[in-house]
Amino acid sequence: MQELKERILKEGRNLGKGILKVDSFLNHQIDPLLMTRLGQELARRLAHTQPTKVLTAETSGIAPALAAAAALGVPLVFARKRPPLTMDYTIVSETARSRTQGNLVELMVSTEYLRAGDRVLIIDDFLATAQTITALARLAEKVGARVVGIGTVIEKTFEHGRENARHLNVPMESLAVITNMDDGKIVLE
Repeated sequence: MQELKERILKEGRNLGKGILKVDSFLNHQIDPLLMTRLGQELARRLAHTQPTKVLTAETSGIAPALAAAAALGVPLVFARKRPPLTMDYTIVSETARSRTQGNLVELMVSTEYLRAGDRVLIIDDFLATAQTITALARLAEKVGARVVGIGTVIEKTFEHGRENARHLNVPMESLAVITNMDDGKIVLE
């Protein structure tokens, strides 16, 4: 998506070590009109997977996942990092190493909302190492749901996430692909 690429180049900041800061429109402050367009594009590209649920991780994945779920007309489930007091049903959990925080993060969902037979489309903000995406896929598998596709806003090919998630054998779509962030650059495909 050209609009997304332009926003990355104009507003994104290369913080080094492969970290891209896009807080002005995606990860801290959210541009709702842009998110709507991104979600519609992800939905268009992945509608053929016929999902019954969209799954993401809190927090940064929620905005694009919500927009995609709305465009598809299906519910959004987000994996929580801490269980709220209201989560009184069976919980399944997985851990993933956070690329930006550098530690292990526990992701959990209630089996009240993610169930056997669900066709799950995973939507996230970034595809870097695929740690979060593969943890979400394991959550879906634990409840007997089937992952049918993966959609991300930004992919960093130099971190090999696509290869790390290839074993899921599902369609993968990214709206912007960064091929290099060496020497302070941001190089888009």
